[in-house]
Amino acid sequence: MSEYVLELKGITKIFPGVKALNNVQFQLKPGEVHALMGENGAGKSTFIKVITGVHKAEEGEMYLFGEKVDFKGPKDAQEAGIAAVYQHPTSYPHLTVAENIFMGHEIKKNHIIQWKAMNEEANKLLKQLNADFDSTAEMGTLSVAQQQMVEIAKALSTNAKIVILDEPTSSLSDHEIDNLFEIILRMQKKGITFIYISHRMEEIKRIGNSGTVLRDGKFVASIDDVKSMDMEQIIKLIVGRSLEEQYPARESHIGDVLLDVQGLSVKGLIEDVSFQVRRGEVLGFSGLVGAGRTTTAKAVFGALKKSVGRIFIDGKEVRIRSPHDAIRNGISLLPENRKEEGLILTKSIAWNLVFASLH
Repeated sequence: MSEYVLELKGITKIFPGVKALNNVQFQLKPGEVHALMGENGAGKSTFIKVITGVHKAEEGEMYLFGEKVDFKGPKDAQEAGIAAVYQHPTSYPHLTVAENIFMGHEIKKNHIIQWKAMNEEANKLLKQLNADFDSTAEMGTLSVAQQQMVEIAKALSTNAKIVILDEPTSSLSDHEIDNLFEIILRMQKKGITFIYISHRMEEIKRIGNSGTVLRDGKFVASIDDVKSMDMEQIIKLIVGRSLEEQYPARESHIGDVLLDVQGLSVKGLIEDVSFQVRRGEVLGFSGLVGAGRTTTAKAVFGALKKSVGRIFIDGKEVRIRSPHDAIRNGISLLPENRKEEGLILTKSIAWNLVFASLH
């Protein structure tokens, strides 16, 4: 009997013109939270897609509970007890929470879907996660954090023994992160093993047990105890060199007021918001989920209609009634939900880079 629930040996994955993974080793022990670390482009996403059967490796072997496995697709991995919760929830917004949880493995009797049983089972899973919504809610009405909770419930519904969390906190507030970590610890006590991917070192130190570092598609190191390892040592393994300063001093040259927003309101969402941004300045907006940060940004950009408020650029009042007006006045918006509001996923990278500036 193997001491590992999952082991990969010599994994190599090649895409046209690039070796995304080169002879990667990986060992996962039962019941741990194993941190998979590396910079962007290190091969983390490709590696988990090999584990979940999305990609087939050109070379290497994978063992699950000591048995050699060869997944032909994601369904094979799911049936074997592996589930992944990706950074951007892959949901059907117009279907209910229960329909999203059981998509592809519906509860049936004589080929007929058992809606009552499915809703009851979905509510049991949501209760385990302390969810504040039920199985009949429409997926599109939920926040990003709530949608992620549904993705975890989906993993539990397949009786997953290994759950992969890919950048799960990228769109979450501190309170939502605390709730997610409580869920992970509860599931860990029930014997579920996790692979946790994050760039945030403080999170890895807090939730992780062991770890693996990848760099440029290659295996760099295995870490037995990430909590006890010095942060600088981990960073050195990830980037391949010592960082003289984690937070280097910045020299700022702050000029005159460039953007002046006065009394901005959006009916039912924000009221009487005023602020100034000086040339060369970074102005931060903080607040809990629902406080109005995103609404304010969208109202300034013209993506939401303001009920009242004035906007001045370089002391001159401008009328911004649409994103087109904002772009013409030199304002850009990088939205919170990049997948749905920032990019056209069916188009090329080149097309996406230039489409906002085309006449």
